[in-house]
Amino acid sequence: MIERTCDLCAAARLTTWYHEDTVCWVADCEICDVPMVVWRRHGTAPPASELAHMTATLERVARERFGEFWVDGHRRNIPDHWHAHGRPQGAAALSWWTRRLRR
Repeated sequence: MIERTCDLCAAARLTTWYHEDTVCWVADCEICDVPMVVWRRHGTAPPASELAHMTATLERVARERFGEFWVDGHRRNIPDHWHAHGRPQGAAALSWWTRRLRR
């Protein structure tokens, strides 16, 4: 039997990284090209203090990158490892989509 490894636990540096510490790291999501905060521990229920730290860190990075943003905590592709995305909204979303569609 082949054991599947967790891509988020591997933390491969495939995109721009903005932050890392003992609790989390923040880098652009390889799929959607927005900042994503990832809990360093594998699981889905971080303690409240770590959740607050991760959310604040993502908010800082997303605000610097987009101005207006919202936190998307839905884990679509890797449901068993806590992470969240900072997605642009308002004028920042239009600019982001325009850039993305030109690729």
